[in-house]
Amino acid sequence: MDEFADFLGLIRDELGLVLTEAEAAADFDTLPSWDSVHLLRLVGLVERETGRRVPVAGVFQARSLREIHCLVGPGRTELR
Repeated sequence: MDEFADFLGLIRDELGLVLTEAEAAADFDTLPSWDSVHLLRLVGLVERETGRRVPVAGVFQARSLREIHCLVGPGRTELR
């Protein structure tokens, strides 16, 4: 899941949200249909896909999917 496009594909396939890169970089408050349940599901999905822990505190502070991808994306070996 190193590429942002792969991350968006996971969100599309598993959460049913089709987002452009621009939408994914926007604040969560502006995303249609986004809610806290999506965020919790995303944490589980990323952990399942990468086999690594997700820094939940960082995820809760993130304001966009782009920020979350920066926390869990390339070069991350241990996230907690």
